[in-house]
Parts: sequence; structure tokens; C-alpha cells
Amino acid sequence: MALFNVHDEALLTAARTAVRESLKIKKDETVLIITNPNADVAAISQALYNECGAVGARPVMTVQPEKTSLDFTEPSVLGAIKTAPDVLISVSSEKMGKDFEAIRHPYEFEGKKIDNTFHYLMKQKKTRSFWSPGVTKDLFVKTVPVDYAEMKERCRILKSFLDRAEGVRIRTAAGTDLTMGLRNRIAFTDDGDFSVPGEGGNLPAGEAFISPELGTGEGILVFDGSIAVRNGTVKIDTPIRCTVRGGFVTAIEGGEEAEILRQTIEAGESDSARMAAEGTLPPETAAEYRKNARNLGELGIGVNPAAFISGNMLIDEKAFETCHIAIGSNYDEDARALIHLDGVMLKPTITAFFADGSETVLLENGRIVCG
Repeated sequence: MALFNVHDEALLTAARTAVRESLKIKKDETVLIITNPNADVAAISQALYNECGAVGARPVMTVQPEKTSLDFTEPSVLGAIKTAPDVLISVSSEKMGKDFEAIRHPYEFEGKKIDNTFHYLMKQKKTRSFWSPGVTKDLFVKTVPVDYAEMKERCRILKSFLDRAEGVRIRTAAGTDLTMGLRNRIAFTDDGDFSVPGEGGNLPAGEAFISPELGTGEGILVFDGSIAVRNGTVKIDTPIRCTVRGGFVTAIEGGEEAEILRQTIEAGESDSARMAAEGTLPPETAAEYRKNARNLGELGIGVNPAAFISGNMLIDEKAFETCHIAIGSNYDEDARALIHLDGVMLKPTITAFFADGSETVLLENGRIVCG
């Protein structure tokens, strides 16, 4: 197999970790790598291609233009995804893009609509994957080679409490005081073990996360770490204060960062209406997407010791002593939206409460104290 000319040993080590420890790719498995014409993500993808070849797999790399969270994946790339490779890797300078075909004609799986072919394949356990939106070579090298056994144990402990919790209360020194229900929700773990069909997550990995119970978020949410917006991630100088009622963000206050967040949410709302007017989105789906642009879609807790607040959400949301809340779509596929905007809070105290009236502090000033 012809290989790319890659001589960066640190990058090859990180790629080897991804291929052999995280995905555990085997001989003759098919691997689709999707990337962009950007120096960093192309270099990472080439190193991954080489490592796939080294273990005897059958890698194919496809390059598409850079995409934002509101752009569409190229049709030829969607065609490649539909071949259902054993492993799918997305190393993108921003996002992989949305699936215009599945948005218009969603898949049905276990009573839920799925608006992305890739997600459908994952639900069917036909592929396994990792995706690295917005990654840089430097950050990939620093945060991928970590102790995965230790990280997996942290995720396991947090999941065991979140799965049983009726809800949580989140407080920070910056002013967050938010409650949300978790009834009938099961937590996900992005622990870096993507060796089984249907398993996938970010690399770098390192978070336990859950979709809040719909309509239950109440209180004040203050982002003071970083926030994902339409064109990347913004490190926060002036905290963003959000009022939450009935599970939706009803008001946003702060400085320049708050205005950028507000504009991004409004774009998620208006783009839904525009797509319906253009005929690319059914009216009922557009209404759902517009409504959920302000939904609380995720609570996540970072557990990667090598991650830090970098201004890159892929890294920031994994950082120790942080949690994040996403505004927009959730992971249970019952609150779909065009956007999913993670916002990081520093040194949170998170208390879980249970059906029997008991409570357990999961994080205290950012430190994991449960388990």
C-alpha cells in the first residue's frame, strides 16, 4: 500500500494510539477517513491513513470543502458513508456537515427519526467511529495519548450516578444555579474505547454526558470558560448569563460573547425557516428545529487530564474541573435542531438527587468526589 510521507513522530504516535488503542482496527477492515484541505487536519488524516495501512486495514481518504454546523456534507461523501465502512473517521477543520437527504427523509429507528446516515449506521451498529471537529495537530498530539483505562473508569463512575439520578443541580462561583431532570435518561461515555460496532465519540476523548429530561431545566446558567458558536469556539472574557425556563434559554446577557451566542441561536432558528421556504426541509421538521434551537440538549463532565481551556471546544469540553451544557439538539434524538452549542463552566459543584430522596455530590468545585 502506498503511504503518505509523514515524519512527525509525535503525530504518528498519537495516530497509532487512535488506531490501535481506541478503535482497535484489524486486518482487512474497511476504513473511511473524511477530512478537509486544511494543513493540520490533512496531516492528521494522513498519519491515520498510514497507521491503518500498518495494521493491514483498507483505508480510503476523501477530502471535501470545510463545513460549518449549518452546511451540508458533499453528496459524494454521503455516498461513501452509505457503503457502511467498518470504521468511519472524521477529522474536520470545523464540522462534517449535515445530511440533506436524511433531513428531508429521516430514517426511522426504534420509534425515533434520525436525520443523518452516519448516525443511523451507528444506531444499527454497522460501523464504529471517532470524529474530531476543529482539531489541530498540536492539540491532537497533546491530548490523544493518555491513560485510557483511567479515563474509562472515571466515565464509568459518573455514568453509574447519572443513570440513576432523578435530576441534578449545578452551581458555580460565576453564578450558575440550574436544576434539570434526568428521569428516563441514560448517560453516554466518551471514554475513547471505540472498538465495538455502534461505539463512537470524540478524539481526544474524555467526558460523561447525558441528555436532560425535556422541559425540566430551570434557573440561571453562566458560561465562563468557552462557548461554541457558528464559526468555531470563543474563549469567554465576559461571562454569558442565560435564563432557563421550562428547558429552554429565554434570555441571554453579557458582552460581545453573549451577542455572538445570541446571533448563532437566531441563525439556527431562521435557517430552519429558510430551508422550509426553499423546500429542503419539511415544514413540521423546520418548526421542530426552530423550537429546539434554545433547548438544553446536554450536560457533560470533562475527565481528560491532558485537556484544557484552549478556545477549541473539542478540547475544552473534556477538560478536568469543568462541565458543559449544550444549547440545541440532544443525543436522545427527541429534540432535533440545526445547532448544538456547547458552553463550558469552570469548577462546578454538581449534586445528583435520587427517587428515594437521597443526594450525592458528583463534583465539588470541579473535583470528582463520587465513587
